[in-house]
Amino acid sequence: MPKPARIRGEDDYRNFVPVHVVWEITLACDLKCLHCGSRAGRRRPDELSTAECLDVVEHLARLGTREVSLIGGEAYLRSDWTRIVRAIRSHGIYCAIQTGGRNLTPKRMAAAVEAGLQGIGVSLDGMEELHDRVRGVRGSFSKALDALRRAKAAGLRTSVNTQIGSETMAHLPELMNTIIEVGATHWQIQLTVAMGNAADNDHLLLQPYQLAELMPLLARLYTEGVERGLLMVVGNNIGYFGPYEHLWRGLGDERVHWTGCSAGHTVLALEADGTVKGCPSLATNGFAGGNVRDMSLDKIWAASPEIHFGRLRGVDDLWGFCRDCYYADVCRGGCTWTSHSLLGRPGNNPYCHYRVLQLRKQGRRERIVKRREASPQSFGVGEFELVEEHIPGVGEGHEDVVRRTPARNDLVQLTRRSNGAPLTRDGRIPPELAICRACNAYIWPGETTCPHCAANLQEAAEAYARERRYRENLIAEVTRLVEAARAKLASDSPPPS
Repeated sequence: MPKPARIRGEDDYRNFVPVHVVWEITLACDLKCLHCGSRAGRRRPDELSTAECLDVVEHLARLGTREVSLIGGEAYLRSDWTRIVRAIRSHGIYCAIQTGGRNLTPKRMAAAVEAGLQGIGVSLDGMEELHDRVRGVRGSFSKALDALRRAKAAGLRTSVNTQIGSETMAHLPELMNTIIEVGATHWQIQLTVAMGNAADNDHLLLQPYQLAELMPLLARLYTEGVERGLLMVVGNNIGYFGPYEHLWRGLGDERVHWTGCSAGHTVLALEADGTVKGCPSLATNGFAGGNVRDMSLDKIWAASPEIHFGRLRGVDDLWGFCRDCYYADVCRGGCTWTSHSLLGRPGNNPYCHYRVLQLRKQGRRERIVKRREASPQSFGVGEFELVEEHIPGVGEGHEDVVRRTPARNDLVQLTRRSNGAPLTRDGRIPPELAICRACNAYIWPGETTCPHCAANLQEAAEAYARERRYRENLIAEVTRLVEAARAKLASDSPPPS
């Protein structure tokens, strides 16, 4: 299998290459999703023209983009969407569409394939009853499965996207079976985030403490999926640094781990009216770096401080649990979208498996409670408070602690610090952590004793190496014996008459 186009190398980080671009080409939508962060439905008032979209493609090619994901709303509801696909492919850029699939008709799909579309990701948020209820249209589940089957038959790379909310967990094993049955090869998962419609319907949100149950399930499904030809691809708010981190991100290479938010660093996003952001999911207010109608995309990418927040942020911009975490300088607070949407300020993310496990050791857990409704605009965010409490039946006698968001905005601080220009010409090369071979936890290079399990790291590494050599020798011996038996069987068999 060829290496995915969005895999980053050191030069991409060093030179701020927008490797992966997520482009909302229209906000028109034919679903009514209860968790839609952009509140999609109607077109934006002033969406880019065909000529403007084609000009954006030219700029992306010059910036070195290697993959473009077209989204909406529903991208296929834009009449010129296949012209945009064709333009993207003319530069050798990988092009895929993310869709609910409700009206991706055979005619529309055939036109897209002819234009050069290479991949399709279809949303499935549970089995039929849950999916149709969350997506707001009866029959959307069967339409999505039909789109996946036709895409597979047309030769497209097929994947499924699943948002995990409060009801989704129980559906995941059966949903994986369904995904494999329709022939998808990749399954991208992410947590539903408190933005837009999801903030209105906060009963859909997973509670942070539920990660203790979710993450082992995902690890089991990941392993089973690989054995059955399905690769689980975790989104940026699945993590971080719990006992399964070595599974998630490296396509089998455990050296690859979470290295912080890549918005504005190697990821770029566009809204349908030409607004440029560092991440497609982030709010427009506070994260919009400019508009391609007012300034060239190249200049926005190079000089906008709103785009550069991910490049500028360091450990000192973290707060709460994340500020003093062992992984602070590599994780940098996890997914900016998740923490900012929830608490109004990035840099403290309760949806972290490592954090959940650390609190459990103290008999504690965190839950979220909505305090204020979200604004009605696209990507509107409300306000939630974070409650730390004892786990029922454990840690009795401890008072609950309510944490409200501090009254300052890190994005404003970063913008002022930058004076309208990036502080560095060279991008940050993500640090590479080592692994404790006693507990599989990631550790900073140079440690001699694991800070997580107290193992002697050298002794653990030597024991691991011995066990690995033993397994390799055992496999080699079994292979030799099988080949010898086959050879003997062949020599003992009478020649054909």
